[in-house]
Amino acid sequence: MSCPVHPEGLPDGLPHGLPEGFDFTDPDLYHQRVPLPEFARLRETSPVWWNAQPRGIAGFDDEGYWVVTRHADVKEVSTKPETYSAGLNTSIIRFNEHIQREQIDVQKLIMLNMDPPEHTRVRQIVQRGFTPRAIRALEDALRDRAAAIVTEAKESGRGDFVTDIACELPLQAIAELIGVPQEERARIFDWSNKMIAYDDPELAITEEVGANAAMELISYAMNLSAARKECPAEDIVSRLVAAEDEGNLGSDEFGFFVLLLAVAGNETTRNAISHGMHAFLTHPDQWELYKRERPATAAEEIVRWATPVVSFQRTATHDTELGGARIKKGQRVGIFYASANNDPEVFVHPELFDIARDPNPHLGFGGGGPHFCLGKSLAVLEINLIFNAIADTLPDIRLTGAPRRLRSAWLNGIKEMGVAYA
Repeated sequence: MSCPVHPEGLPDGLPHGLPEGFDFTDPDLYHQRVPLPEFARLRETSPVWWNAQPRGIAGFDDEGYWVVTRHADVKEVSTKPETYSAGLNTSIIRFNEHIQREQIDVQKLIMLNMDPPEHTRVRQIVQRGFTPRAIRALEDALRDRAAAIVTEAKESGRGDFVTDIACELPLQAIAELIGVPQEERARIFDWSNKMIAYDDPELAITEEVGANAAMELISYAMNLSAARKECPAEDIVSRLVAAEDEGNLGSDEFGFFVLLLAVAGNETTRNAISHGMHAFLTHPDQWELYKRERPATAAEEIVRWATPVVSFQRTATHDTELGGARIKKGQRVGIFYASANNDPEVFVHPELFDIARDPNPHLGFGGGGPHFCLGKSLAVLEINLIFNAIADTLPDIRLTGAPRRLRSAWLNGIKEMGVAYA
């Protein structure tokens, strides 16, 4: 299933009711559903639980990881980088089992996989592009683009919501942000798709194809950086790279920053929009409320409900204790945002999609700390703009089939969702 449901009973037998061999990062599992019933059982019985794995299946030379399920514990791990490192094994909780360690280590050049103080240095530079002023400067162009996207979809009558609508605005936002010409923007979308789709055999994307797409995107961004250094313009790229000796990004650092944008900005917002539309269409009372009132709280509830990144990981830098579990130095710790965002200790009736939910302290943008989502304000803007445009132009949109989910170990993705636009 593609959206949260009320936790159901689990089979008895093994401790916590989990079947033998159950793995919270199994891509086959997420191809079918997010394991919310299993998360609920762990929150109640063993909130920090050791999930054994065959050695090397996730790309790491170990035999498993800790599953952190409660909202408070996810926040604790997120806000203590001195104890829980993003850099030692990266933030990606599961790679393909055939990946080489050097392929993992090169990803430490991405800000997502850095620890302070290097992370602090890079983030302080990059956040220049995400100031309120910078985001406001994009708003008119993105509003016009959102209107054009839904108008074009309406003319087609019916189609795939993901391709027709959800994917387009996040791509345009990133391209606007870094100044990619309109005729080259489809390449960014194609590269980002290939980088995250290697777990899905239907897409026929191998690890090698994904790695090559990443290198093409990095190369493109480095060339863009070099051009701005040579001839600065009034854009974010120039502000980030044109004066490297004044604390700006080198060309390689800018390349990896764009790589991060392509996944953390493009893929996640696209999936939030797709899940949000599915939630509206399966909760028609909420769609009617949205069309009528356009509550400012809607975008945050869409992100909580969707939780596009199911989990990231950290690695313990020393022996520690969390939620009653003794974690040893070097062990991996999975922080499961999808579980935290359905924690009844924090959310009243988390199983309900409620666009008026307030307060809404969800962790869909991270659990706080140094890795809290830099682009949150841009993502919220995109979600608001696209759903306003849909409500204005496609008020009678309806599903024509069940969503088809992405096979991924850590992304809650929808790759296709048939709809009629009128």
